[in-house]
Amino acid sequence: MQLEILTPDKTIFIGEIDSATFPGSKGQFQVFNNHAAIVSSLDKGVIKIKSAEGAKQFEVDGGVIEVLNNKIVVLA
Repeated sequence: MQLEILTPDKTIFIGEIDSATFPGSKGQFQVFNNHAAIVSSLDKGVIKIKSAEGAKQFEVDGGVIEVLNNKIVVLA
């Protein structure tokens, strides 16, 4: 699935991933391939992703996430 992490200043990450963990405002949650469509707010925390290249982490101060048709867009 495709993940984009965007800020007002720059694009932080664009790429194919296997799974991701997000700091949701109601608690941490994971997204896998073929996940149901959601829109959620994010709290300050760490986005953890797993891909064929390995694991990565990105710190965010909050934002919004949209998951739709195996595409994740994070506005942080």
